[in-house]
Amino acid sequence: MKNKILYVMVLALASSAIAAAPIMMQAQDAGSSTITIKDPAEFNAYNTAINQPSPQAKATSIEAFLQQYPNSVVKKQVLEILMDAYTQTGNTNKALTTARQVLQIDPADMRALALSAYVLRQQAGQKTNPADALPLLDEAAKDAQAGLNAPAPQGADAANFAKMKAAVEPIFAGAIAADYLEKKNYADAIKYFKQELQAMPEQQQTSGPGIQDTYYLGTAYTQEQPQDLVNAVWYLARAAAYAPEPYKDTIQKAAEYWYKKYHGGTDGFDQVQAQAKASLNPPAGFSITPAPPPPSPQQLAHNAVTSTPDLKTMALTDKEFVLANGTPDDAAKVWATMQGLTTQVPGKVIAATPDSVQLAVSDDAQQSNRADFTINMKKPLRTSPAINSMVNYVATFDSYTQTPPMIIMKDGEAPAATKPHAVHHTTTRHHTPQ
Repeated sequence: MKNKILYVMVLALASSAIAAAPIMMQAQDAGSSTITIKDPAEFNAYNTAINQPSPQAKATSIEAFLQQYPNSVVKKQVLEILMDAYTQTGNTNKALTTARQVLQIDPADMRALALSAYVLRQQAGQKTNPADALPLLDEAAKDAQAGLNAPAPQGADAANFAKMKAAVEPIFAGAIAADYLEKKNYADAIKYFKQELQAMPEQQQTSGPGIQDTYYLGTAYTQEQPQDLVNAVWYLARAAAYAPEPYKDTIQKAAEYWYKKYHGGTDGFDQVQAQAKASLNPPAGFSITPAPPPPSPQQLAHNAVTSTPDLKTMALTDKEFVLANGTPDDAAKVWATMQGLTTQVPGKVIAATPDSVQLAVSDDAQQSNRADFTINMKKPLRTSPAINSMVNYVATFDSYTQTPPMIIMKDGEAPAATKPHAVHHTTTRHHTPQ
């Protein structure tokens, strides 16, 4: 599907008014925009290459032409045709390589910038390690910014150039937004995701990349400081309304989670989602009634401690909340029931090395994509788990820090066939008023 979208995009650009100048063998008058090939053999080879019946044959023939005539006067035009041919065959790696060659000749070539930004962003999305994804996103954002700033080629029709630039604006804005999101620059990520979605035709807003980036926009609102949960709920609810399975359920739960966190319950959520489904952006004056101010986190932690007869039975997420927010006395009471205990800890991988894995275990941590547990391994892992994957380790409680909130465990390893005491993740959600 991604290759098909790219194929359609490139062909649309290929048919624009900024196509290559006509290629002729005869000499032209001074000032003509027509490109002249003076060598009959080169002209015939050019015609043979570009008129092959299939994209694959055309790509092979053009590669041969460029090898024979590496300094041809039509090198840029031939490379653009080659870029289209590789795109049609679904060979995005070759298409990207060709686009980079075009940009060496013309750094402002709109089609090559759009293809490069698109493919680099897709390649970054396939990386499991953010450190591997960031250089690709940086390069995509660089090309995208060049595309947004690119002037019209000399002699181009202004109206047609503006039309083409509008068509690729979502690609450029989306690539820049993705780069800012990876760098945790949420304000600028929000700015460019909104620009991307606003520039999309309506049918694209509710399918494929449009749904994905609506979700990312909502997530960015949950991450910026201070949080904007009203806008977050709107865009998450809209993304959930259009998302296909298996993504729909996950996004729906995120939208409901943040709605409940802000409003205090799920009443009224269906009406908000219906509004969001019908409109890309919230109307002027849109609001969600906030929940009454809750007790302080420290008071909630104390209430949890004093209302639990046996602190050993307290859910892990509640113990974690007390450790992070309780008074030194309350935290010490809870930690006394945990220190030295070996148990299973399931969670979402936030960062990983062979020696240590950082997990998001609580609901808050998973929704916010932040680590709240560090598992120091007993033996180095042969293969580090993928970022965002769900894993389960057996480890021993070793220490904790209150700022930032983190529980550190030692001697981590995969659970044996006979599992030890399992952690119960049912939580009374002391930090979310009901």
